[in-house]
Amino acid sequence: MSGEKIFDGIYLVGSAELTDSKDCCVYLIEFKSELVLIDAGAGESISAIIENIKGLGLDPSRVRKLILTHCHIDHTGGANQLKSRLGLEVIAHKNCAEILLRADPILTAAKWYALAPEVIVVDKTFDEPEMILEIEREKLALIYIPGHSPDSIAVYLDRQGRRILFGQDVHGPIHPALGSDRKLYQESLHKLISLKPDILCEGHFGIFEPNSAIEKYIRTYLRD
Repeated sequence: MSGEKIFDGIYLVGSAELTDSKDCCVYLIEFKSELVLIDAGAGESISAIIENIKGLGLDPSRVRKLILTHCHIDHTGGANQLKSRLGLEVIAHKNCAEILLRADPILTAAKWYALAPEVIVVDKTFDEPEMILEIEREKLALIYIPGHSPDSIAVYLDRQGRRILFGQDVHGPIHPALGSDRKLYQESLHKLISLKPDILCEGHFGIFEPNSAIEKYIRTYLRD
């Protein structure tokens, strides 16, 4: 299998179906001079992810940034391999960086996946409600959306009149052992709705569009 195009310069390069059953959805954003990965999968399919990037006609050496949306191992397990093989910069929320530095087997959900977490060093962190990465006159916004985990973030990009939201684990789950907080989770879901995205790239359930379908999907979890 190879990667899938979602929108202009937006691709799916990893998932439970594409790469490994333990992987989250791994997304790739193409800019003129560099590529940015959203999440890293669980760690056993890095070669497949790299091959999928090549299969799209893109050069993996152009991947300069890896944004981790939260600390769970299905999203972060491949970070060290990607950093070693591609020399990229790892970016995450400060809370995520602290959990990954401890290699906490519970908070990273590694125990649930029967995997051993590695110590992961995050290169760039933020602890404000939002951080903006400016890349070639485009702005990649990272926003703090705690609830599913204490370190969750979402990423969005406005391109060609469309807002693409990498909401990742919109669906949760909410579990005390993972440091979840239902009240914060619901507040974060309202925040995602308020962004009025045109395309949602979810962490395990793929792509939702248009905005009406996205809002309906997110509100499903508000009702739960």
